[in-house]
Amino acid sequence: MSVNPPLSGWQARLALTFTQQSDKTVLSKREQLGPLALQRPFYPEGEVCHGYILHPPGGVVGGDKLNINVQVCPQAHALLTTPGATKFYRSAGLQAHQHQLLEVNAGALEWLPQESIYFPQTLSTLSTDIQLRGDARFIGWEIHCLGRPVINELFDAGQVTVSMRLMRDGKLVLMDKQRIHQLADVTAPAGLRSHPVFATLIATPCPADLMESVQTLCAELPEGIAGATLMREVLVVRYLGNSTAAAHQLWRTIWATIRPTIMGKIATPPRIWST
Repeated sequence: MSVNPPLSGWQARLALTFTQQSDKTVLSKREQLGPLALQRPFYPEGEVCHGYILHPPGGVVGGDKLNINVQVCPQAHALLTTPGATKFYRSAGLQAHQHQLLEVNAGALEWLPQESIYFPQTLSTLSTDIQLRGDARFIGWEIHCLGRPVINELFDAGQVTVSMRLMRDGKLVLMDKQRIHQLADVTAPAGLRSHPVFATLIATPCPADLMESVQTLCAELPEGIAGATLMREVLVVRYLGNSTAAAHQLWRTIWATIRPTIMGKIATPPRIWST
Protein backbone atom coordinates (compact mmCIF):
# COMPACT_ATOMS: atom_id res chain seq x y z
CA MET A 1 0.00 0.00 0.00
CA SER A 2 1.38 3.43 -0.95
CA VAL A 3 1.99 6.00 1.76
CA ASN A 4 1.97 9.73 1.08
CA PRO A 5 5.45 11.21 1.76
CA PRO A 6 6.06 14.52 3.53
CA LEU A 7 6.34 17.55 1.24
CA SER A 8 10.14 17.53 1.54
CA GLY A 9 10.37 13.79 0.81
CA TRP A 10 11.24 10.82 2.98
CA GLN A 11 14.52 10.84 4.91
CA ALA A 12 15.10 7.15 5.48
CA ARG A 13 18.00 5.01 6.70
CA LEU A 14 18.43 1.29 7.23
CA ALA A 15 21.65 -0.03 8.77
CA LEU A 16 22.17 -3.79 9.08
CA THR A 17 25.00 -5.76 10.68
CA PHE A 18 25.42 -9.49 10.13
CA THR A 19 27.68 -11.62 12.34
CA GLN A 20 28.52 -15.30 12.53
CA GLN A 21 27.24 -16.95 15.70
CA SER A 22 27.71 -20.65 16.25
CA ASP A 23 26.56 -22.42 13.06
CA LYS A 24 24.78 -19.59 11.23
CA THR A 25 24.84 -15.91 10.30
CA VAL A 26 22.50 -13.70 12.31
CA LEU A 27 21.25 -10.15 12.02
CA SER A 28 23.03 -8.80 15.11
CA LYS A 29 22.14 -5.13 14.73
CA ARG A 30 19.46 -3.14 12.95
CA GLU A 31 18.96 0.61 12.90
CA GLN A 32 15.92 1.96 11.10
CA LEU A 33 14.73 5.46 10.39
CA GLY A 34 11.76 6.21 8.15
CA PRO A 35 10.18 3.86 5.61
CA LEU A 36 12.93 1.30 5.07
CA ALA A 37 12.74 -2.11 6.69
CA LEU A 38 14.04 -5.66 6.63
CA GLN A 39 11.66 -8.58 6.68
CA ARG A 40 12.59 -11.21 9.24
CA PRO A 41 15.60 -13.30 8.18
CA PHE A 42 15.12 -16.64 6.42
CA TYR A 43 17.40 -19.69 6.39
CA PRO A 44 16.47 -21.78 3.33
CA GLU A 45 20.01 -23.17 3.08
CA GLY A 46 21.01 -23.48 6.71
CA GLU A 47 23.71 -21.07 7.85
CA VAL A 48 23.34 -18.33 5.19
CA CYS A 49 21.05 -15.47 6.25
CA HIS A 50 18.57 -14.41 3.55
CA GLY A 51 16.91 -11.01 3.94
CA TYR A 52 14.37 -8.92 2.00
CA ILE A 53 14.71 -5.14 2.09
CA LEU A 54 11.34 -3.39 2.00
CA HIS A 55 10.31 0.16 1.08
CA PRO A 56 6.63 0.35 2.16
CA PRO A 57 5.76 3.62 0.32
CA GLY A 58 6.08 1.68 -2.93
CA GLY A 59 8.25 4.18 -4.80
CA VAL A 60 10.86 6.94 -4.60
CA VAL A 61 9.83 10.53 -5.35
CA GLY A 62 11.62 13.86 -5.63
CA GLY A 63 13.07 14.94 -2.30
CA ASP A 64 13.47 11.40 -0.96
CA LYS A 65 16.86 10.50 0.50
CA LEU A 66 17.25 6.80 1.21
CA ASN A 67 20.38 5.29 2.74
CA ILE A 68 21.02 1.57 3.06
CA ASN A 69 24.13 0.49 4.98
CA VAL A 70 25.06 -3.18 5.21
CA GLN A 71 27.97 -4.54 7.22
CA VAL A 72 29.02 -8.20 7.08
CA CYS A 73 31.45 -9.28 9.79
CA PRO A 74 34.18 -11.94 9.47
CA GLN A 75 32.95 -15.42 8.51
CA ALA A 76 29.35 -14.21 8.14
CA HIS A 77 27.38 -14.77 4.91
CA ALA A 78 24.29 -12.75 3.98
CA LEU A 79 22.10 -12.71 0.87
CA LEU A 80 19.90 -9.66 0.35
CA THR A 81 17.22 -9.00 -2.24
CA THR A 82 14.02 -6.99 -2.62
CA PRO A 83 10.43 -8.24 -3.04
CA GLY A 84 9.80 -6.10 -6.13
CA ALA A 85 11.08 -3.35 -8.38
CA THR A 86 12.14 0.01 -6.96
CA LYS A 87 10.22 2.73 -8.81
CA PHE A 88 11.58 6.24 -9.19
CA TYR A 89 8.61 8.46 -10.04
CA ARG A 90 8.41 11.72 -11.98
CA SER A 91 9.58 14.81 -10.12
CA ALA A 92 8.28 18.37 -9.96
CA GLY A 93 11.84 19.61 -9.47
CA LEU A 94 13.36 17.90 -6.44
CA GLN A 95 16.08 15.25 -6.72
CA ALA A 96 15.60 11.72 -5.37
CA HIS A 97 18.67 10.03 -3.89
CA GLN A 98 19.32 6.44 -2.89
CA HIS A 99 22.76 5.50 -1.57
CA GLN A 100 23.87 1.98 -0.70
CA LEU A 101 27.02 1.26 1.31
CA LEU A 102 27.97 -2.42 1.42
CA GLU A 103 30.88 -3.32 3.72
CA VAL A 104 32.18 -6.89 3.82
CA ASN A 105 34.90 -7.62 6.36
CA ALA A 106 36.36 -11.04 5.52
CA GLY A 107 32.85 -12.42 5.07
CA ALA A 108 30.48 -12.93 2.13
CA LEU A 109 27.63 -10.83 0.73
CA GLU A 110 25.25 -11.47 -2.15
CA TRP A 111 23.42 -8.30 -3.20
CA LEU A 112 20.68 -9.36 -5.62
CA PRO A 113 17.91 -6.71 -5.81
CA GLN A 114 15.07 -6.57 -8.30
CA GLU A 115 15.24 -3.88 -10.98
CA SER A 116 15.03 -0.10 -10.62
CA ILE A 117 12.43 1.53 -12.89
CA TYR A 118 12.81 5.22 -13.77
CA PHE A 119 9.62 6.95 -14.87
CA PRO A 120 9.84 9.76 -17.44
CA GLN A 121 10.59 13.16 -15.84
CA THR A 122 12.26 11.60 -12.82
CA LEU A 123 15.31 13.29 -11.28
CA SER A 124 17.10 10.41 -9.62
CA THR A 125 20.52 9.37 -8.36
CA LEU A 126 21.35 5.82 -7.28
CA SER A 127 24.86 5.15 -5.97
CA THR A 128 26.39 1.96 -4.61
CA ASP A 129 29.69 1.74 -2.72
CA ILE A 130 31.12 -1.74 -2.08
CA GLN A 131 33.99 -1.94 0.38
CA LEU A 132 35.70 -5.31 0.76
CA ARG A 133 38.37 -6.19 3.30
CA GLY A 134 40.62 -9.19 3.61
CA ASP A 135 39.36 -12.26 1.76
CA ALA A 136 35.81 -10.92 1.47
CA ARG A 137 33.62 -12.46 -1.24
CA PHE A 138 30.94 -10.60 -3.15
CA ILE A 139 28.38 -11.22 -5.87
CA GLY A 140 26.06 -8.37 -6.75
CA TRP A 141 24.01 -6.90 -9.55
CA GLU A 142 21.91 -3.95 -10.58
CA ILE A 143 19.25 -3.76 -13.30
CA HIS A 144 18.02 -0.37 -14.53
CA CYS A 145 14.99 0.26 -16.72
CA LEU A 146 14.23 3.63 -18.33
CA GLY A 147 10.48 4.05 -18.68
CA ARG A 148 8.18 1.06 -18.99
CA PRO A 149 8.92 -0.70 -22.28
CA VAL A 150 6.17 -3.27 -21.69
CA ILE A 151 3.60 -0.50 -22.33
CA ASN A 152 5.79 1.28 -24.92
CA GLU A 153 6.50 4.16 -22.54
CA LEU A 154 9.68 6.00 -23.59
CA PHE A 155 12.08 7.79 -21.30
CA ASP A 156 11.96 11.07 -23.25
CA ALA A 157 12.59 13.48 -20.37
CA GLY A 158 14.27 13.41 -16.98
CA GLN A 159 17.68 12.77 -15.46
CA VAL A 160 19.11 9.57 -14.05
CA THR A 161 22.61 9.03 -12.63
CA VAL A 162 23.69 5.60 -11.44
CA SER A 163 27.15 4.77 -10.10
CA MET A 164 28.92 1.78 -8.60
CA ARG A 165 32.31 1.78 -6.88
CA LEU A 166 34.20 -1.29 -5.70
CA MET A 167 37.11 -1.08 -3.28
CA ARG A 168 39.22 -3.75 -1.58
CA ASP A 169 41.35 -2.92 1.44
CA GLY A 170 40.95 0.78 0.71
CA LYS A 171 42.11 0.58 -2.90
CA LEU A 172 39.82 1.40 -5.80
CA VAL A 173 39.22 -1.64 -8.00
CA LEU A 174 36.28 -0.59 -10.18
CA MET A 175 34.30 2.58 -10.81
CA ASP A 176 31.27 2.59 -13.07
CA LYS A 177 28.97 5.54 -13.80
CA GLN A 178 26.10 6.07 -16.22
CA ARG A 179 24.43 9.45 -16.73
CA ILE A 180 21.16 9.79 -18.62
CA HIS A 181 20.59 13.55 -18.76
CA GLN A 182 19.22 13.97 -22.27
CA LEU A 183 17.56 11.90 -24.95
CA ALA A 184 20.86 11.58 -26.83
CA ASP A 185 22.29 9.60 -23.92
CA VAL A 186 19.68 6.95 -24.64
CA THR A 187 19.78 6.94 -28.43
CA ALA A 188 23.47 7.55 -29.23
CA PRO A 189 25.58 4.66 -30.57
CA ALA A 190 28.07 5.42 -27.80
CA GLY A 191 25.20 5.51 -25.31
CA LEU A 192 22.44 2.95 -24.82
CA ARG A 193 21.64 2.55 -28.55
CA SER A 194 17.92 3.15 -27.78
CA HIS A 195 17.78 0.21 -25.37
CA PRO A 196 15.83 1.04 -22.20
CA VAL A 197 17.38 -1.67 -19.99
CA PHE A 198 21.00 -1.75 -18.85
CA ALA A 199 22.50 -3.87 -16.11
CA THR A 200 25.78 -4.79 -14.42
CA LEU A 201 26.84 -7.87 -12.46
CA ILE A 202 30.10 -8.08 -10.53
CA ALA A 203 31.63 -10.97 -8.61
CA THR A 204 34.92 -11.37 -6.77
CA PRO A 205 37.23 -13.19 -6.32
CA CYS A 206 36.55 -14.93 -9.61
CA PRO A 207 39.01 -17.47 -11.06
CA ALA A 208 39.82 -17.28 -14.76
CA ASP A 209 38.42 -20.75 -15.47
CA LEU A 210 34.86 -19.47 -14.90
CA MET A 211 35.10 -17.01 -17.77
CA GLU A 212 34.40 -19.49 -20.56
CA SER A 213 31.11 -20.58 -18.98
CA VAL A 214 29.99 -17.00 -18.38
CA GLN A 215 30.94 -15.88 -21.88
CA THR A 216 29.00 -18.81 -23.34
CA LEU A 217 25.89 -17.77 -21.43
CA CYS A 218 26.29 -14.21 -22.74
CA ALA A 219 26.73 -15.42 -26.32
CA GLU A 220 23.62 -17.61 -26.11
CA LEU A 221 21.42 -14.79 -24.82
CA PRO A 222 18.20 -14.89 -26.91
CA GLU A 223 17.40 -11.18 -26.40
CA GLY A 224 19.73 -8.23 -25.92
CA ILE A 225 23.51 -7.92 -25.80
CA ALA A 226 25.80 -9.09 -23.00
CA GLY A 227 29.53 -9.37 -22.46
CA ALA A 228 31.90 -10.38 -19.67
CA THR A 229 35.38 -9.26 -18.65
CA LEU A 230 37.74 -10.26 -15.84
CA MET A 231 39.90 -7.62 -14.17
CA ARG A 232 42.11 -8.46 -11.19
CA GLU A 233 39.83 -11.31 -10.07
CA VAL A 234 36.72 -9.15 -10.53
CA LEU A 235 34.16 -10.52 -12.97
CA VAL A 236 32.16 -7.75 -14.67
CA VAL A 237 29.19 -8.65 -16.86
CA ARG A 238 27.07 -6.08 -18.66
CA TYR A 239 23.66 -6.38 -20.30
CA LEU A 240 21.96 -4.01 -22.74
CA GLY A 241 18.50 -4.76 -24.09
CA ASN A 242 14.76 -4.23 -23.92
CA SER A 243 13.66 -6.63 -21.20
CA THR A 244 14.18 -6.67 -17.43
CA ALA A 245 12.97 -10.27 -17.47
CA ALA A 246 15.78 -11.22 -19.86
CA ALA A 247 18.33 -9.43 -17.67
CA HIS A 248 17.04 -11.20 -14.56
CA GLN A 249 17.15 -14.57 -16.26
CA LEU A 250 20.74 -14.02 -17.40
CA TRP A 251 21.90 -12.79 -14.01
CA ARG A 252 20.26 -15.69 -12.16
CA THR A 253 21.76 -18.21 -14.57
CA ILE A 254 25.23 -16.69 -14.19
CA TRP A 255 24.77 -16.56 -10.41
CA ALA A 256 23.88 -20.26 -10.34
CA THR A 257 26.98 -20.98 -12.44
CA ILE A 258 29.54 -19.00 -10.42
CA ARG A 259 28.16 -19.30 -6.88
CA PRO A 260 29.54 -22.79 -6.13
CA THR A 261 33.08 -21.58 -6.90
CA ILE A 262 32.96 -18.10 -5.39
CA MET A 263 30.71 -18.78 -2.40
CA GLY A 264 31.26 -22.52 -2.00
CA LYS A 265 27.52 -23.20 -2.15
CA ILE A 266 25.07 -24.29 -4.81
CA ALA A 267 22.49 -21.71 -5.83
CA THR A 268 19.48 -21.55 -3.52
CA PRO A 269 17.18 -18.82 -4.90
CA PRO A 270 15.37 -16.59 -2.40
CA ARG A 271 11.79 -17.73 -1.92
CA ILE A 272 10.44 -14.32 -2.87
CA TRP A 273 11.63 -14.84 -6.45
CA SER A 274 9.01 -17.57 -6.89
CA THR A 275 6.04 -15.44 -5.80
